[in-house]
Amino acid sequence: MKIGISCYPTHGGSGVVASELALQLAHLGHEVHIISYAVPFRLAEFHPNILLHEVEVSAYPLFKYPPYALGLATKMVEVALEHKLEILHAHYAVPHATSAYLAKQIIGPEKVKLITTLHGTDITLVGADSSFQRVVKFSIEQSDGITVVSNYLRDRTCRDFGIKEDIDVIYNFIDSKRGLGGGNVCKREKYAPNGEAIMMHASNFRPVKRVTDVVRIFARVCEVMPAKLILIGEGPERILAQQVIHELGIKSNVIFLGQADFIDDLLKCADIFLLPSEQESFGLAALEAMNCSVPVIGSNTGGIPEVVEHGKNGYLFDVGEIKQMADACIGMLQDPEKLKSMRESARERALKYFGIETIMPQWMNFYERILSK
Repeated sequence: MKIGISCYPTHGGSGVVASELALQLAHLGHEVHIISYAVPFRLAEFHPNILLHEVEVSAYPLFKYPPYALGLATKMVEVALEHKLEILHAHYAVPHATSAYLAKQIIGPEKVKLITTLHGTDITLVGADSSFQRVVKFSIEQSDGITVVSNYLRDRTCRDFGIKEDIDVIYNFIDSKRGLGGGNVCKREKYAPNGEAIMMHASNFRPVKRVTDVVRIFARVCEVMPAKLILIGEGPERILAQQVIHELGIKSNVIFLGQADFIDDLLKCADIFLLPSEQESFGLAALEAMNCSVPVIGSNTGGIPEVVEHGKNGYLFDVGEIKQMADACIGMLQDPEKLKSMRESARERALKYFGIETIMPQWMNFYERILSK
């Protein structure tokens, strides 16, 4: 197949999934064209079956804001015609699916198929904005195939947008090999020299991630036992998190590592991964933690319960239940056998339900079904 994939190149679930899918398709021998304004961070290494096409936006002074959606559509047309693409696969509704629809009309509707994958905030945040809602709904309905990352997101999309078309649920996936062995980057003795427990959180530090809850959960654990907190990522809530850390007097026990492209080696140092988000349509960071045999303490919201089994490979509580989450962490850390069992269960579930071997056949079947329409 010849597939054009458009996505945001920045750190975030949609960019990660689009990049990983591109890599797997390329490994299977398919020709993949990435159409974006920069190289996605997970595609830094060269692969002969992946071609990168950078979107250029005119700086004409008449435009108050650069018309990226039009530049993207133009580049999609150019790439599709030159390379005879069979599929345009848009990750995230706006602007990618919208631009892909326009590109398809220019190319000729019968010449290329349009697939849209919804990742979460394109529905729950951007799509909820009245100024975008009609465009998002139209872009979804004009797609030849639609996928979402969880049953929760499918139900939310159908309910909020009145979508009648079929929507396929194809879960995000992990490469099981990345969860094997010890970490080459993260050494426990470096971050926990006295054998402290290590708790970890990774996100884009937006308000919805409730990073201050992460800090407050950790502070409660520190009252009972020696522990370290490793925070991975950057974003608007970092300053607020630093303020709370200072107020609670736990600065010496918290380590900010900043942005990281691949967090697998870091996760292998962790005993527990914290994800107390207000909203998650899937919870990719939780899955990556489980792949590295790290149980998850998080919120019982959105798609997280489809990833984490409460009581088996982690614990899920209502949003904001800091005390319960902290107590669950303490209970696991004080019971080595329980922690060991949950580690094994986390890895087992990640492989069984979200491994490449499970999810990629679903993608191949989906592509073939759409092409045969």
